[in-house]
Amino acid sequence: MKTKFLLPFLLLFVSTVSFSQGFRGKKEKVKALKVAYITDELNLTPEEAQRFWPIYNAFDDKQAELRHEKMKAILDRFEPGSVEKLSEKEASSLLIQMELIEDNLFALRKKFIKELQAVLPAKKIIRLKKAEDDFNRQLLRQMRDNRRG
Repeated sequence: MKTKFLLPFLLLFVSTVSFSQGFRGKKEKVKALKVAYITDELNLTPEEAQRFWPIYNAFDDKQAELRHEKMKAILDRFEPGSVEKLSEKEASSLLIQMELIEDNLFALRKKFIKELQAVLPAKKIIRLKKAEDDFNRQLLRQMRDNRRG
């Protein structure tokens, strides 16, 4: 059976089981589901998977680090409601810092795609983006549904 048919069930199962676990356990389970989903959606051969996953994991870790840095820069600057207290100079400095991080994220994605071109056909690289977006949409939907229920 294809992973995409199992994913809603697995997400429900993981969310139920991992409710009592810490954030790290949840994160690892989501990552495992993502690996299975992407592998299935891209129909990776064993050889492709062996070359693809180290590149993908390095990219994903660096991307998460940059996004965390961006959020930390924002959250460290002000408490809720204190945006109005920022001087124009401080706000400009914060914007420059955020733009630099966005530039780094863009450069990282370009490097990632270039590295993938040595490992995967172009169609699979495009399918990767769709698979990531689909997985994230399903995960967010599942999280939203769990909050309601």
